[in-house]
Amino acid sequence: MSRRYSQLNLADRRRLFHFVERKLPIKEMARPLGRHRSTIYREIRRNTFHDRELPEYSGYFPTVADDIRKERRRRLRKLMRHPPLRELVIEQPKALWSPEQIAGRLLADGVSAVRVCTETIYRFIYGKEDQALELCQHLPEGRRKRRPRGSRKPRDGAFPATNRISQRPDFIGDRSQFGHWEGDLLIFERDLGNANLTSLVERKSRYTVMIKNPSRRSRPIIETFSPLPAFARQSFTFDRGTEFAAFRALEDGIGARSWFCDPSAPWQKGAVENANKRIRRFMPSDTDLSAVSQQQLVALVHHLNALPRKCLGYRTPAEVFMAHLRENA
Repeated sequence: MSRRYSQLNLADRRRLFHFVERKLPIKEMARPLGRHRSTIYREIRRNTFHDRELPEYSGYFPTVADDIRKERRRRLRKLMRHPPLRELVIEQPKALWSPEQIAGRLLADGVSAVRVCTETIYRFIYGKEDQALELCQHLPEGRRKRRPRGSRKPRDGAFPATNRISQRPDFIGDRSQFGHWEGDLLIFERDLGNANLTSLVERKSRYTVMIKNPSRRSRPIIETFSPLPAFARQSFTFDRGTEFAAFRALEDGIGARSWFCDPSAPWQKGAVENANKRIRRFMPSDTDLSAVSQQQLVALVHHLNALPRKCLGYRTPAEVFMAHLRENA
């Protein structure tokens, strides 16, 4: 295989199209084309045509792939062909403008006859030719390497449809049955260590539990709730955070069913969200958990559970929780 790099041309893409049609492994496609397998993988990933309205017509087609490549190169070179526009794009990130804000303002003000989109600016900032400018450090997230578009993996695979909140029984939603909890993870500043707090609230009594959780896993929940009778720990409702992806451990460990909110819908577990606001009054995000003892956590939980609540007829969560335990014992 030649070590000299050259761009794939239309003839190469026509040969590659037949390999794709035959569904050959990437390594077998690369060998006759004299390219590294990563080159072929990148070519297919970047230049495959996607039809959103008619997905069955999506695929890798040689002439379309060549046109996609030409259009991408044209967009990348736009800022090189127009130096005044390039200078504008270089200056604004230093003023902490996002690429979207830059593109939108250039269009709104009409300062340039050449239109430039958000994606073009991102590609310019992260392009190899202009890395020395280090414009990426002025972006909101400050990543030195750009995350590929669409790289965030959907979490539906980790949280099956049978466990969505829409499938949760009504008696949990209307709080008519005791023993159903909501859980969330309280995050603290990374510089202070890896420890975080898992907060859990029983929906009917509003009884709050706090667990210092160094690993973001379900094991501390299992250990904490195992002493409770089964009727007091029937289910847990979480958001779709990765820390709750191992929910099956709860089912296997203590027989509790798990339910998951819809994406970007924290209000669907409003009880624990409300509890988190109360907890944050005493433990803001800059709290050093290593300096917080277990006794202090227990004292805070006792305080929260001893406050009379209007929704409970001004009884305390502790009173209501204990009453249900005695009633079902």
